[in-house]
Amino acid sequence: MVENVCINPDLGKEAMDPETVTKMIILGPKANVSENEIVNQMHLLDLPLTIKQTCYGAMVSGNEEDVKEAIKEVRKLDPYNIFTKDRGFPPGDPRRCRGHRKGPREGFHQMEKEFKLLGFVSDALKNPKKVSLEEETCIPVDEFEKIMNQCLAEGDVDNFNKNENNDKDN
Repeated sequence: MVENVCINPDLGKEAMDPETVTKMIILGPKANVSENEIVNQMHLLDLPLTIKQTCYGAMVSGNEEDVKEAIKEVRKLDPYNIFTKDRGFPPGDPRRCRGHRKGPREGFHQMEKEFKLLGFVSDALKNPKKVSLEEETCIPVDEFEKIMNQCLAEGDVDNFNKNENNDKDN
């Protein structure tokens, strides 16, 4: 039986430090970099961080300013396909480590669902378009009446009625 396959069983203490943050770095489906390249780039920054390569990218934990700096530098590798998400526990934390819990990490299925959307987000970031968020409204009764009278005057309703009667005969 495996005693502890986590990185460090004492890492849970980091969660008590309000200045320590953990971010998940997630590669989109159209990424031009690998998980390994991201981790190597973060190590080259020589910042005091805990870095863990994952199947979706990496986890990075440390002082908030250092984590932000690392993410800023890593995003330069592929700005439209590297995404981040907050994580409540540092890498290897025994409270969330699969070595203790067995099975998928809590939230993994949510992240898997989000991953399917990242390709669309990437495309939108590459090709931004101006969007209007006007709500659809019903046309005023007066305008509808005007359109209806115009159709009656042009004989469109008669043609509609003829087509409807022909459908009933068939």
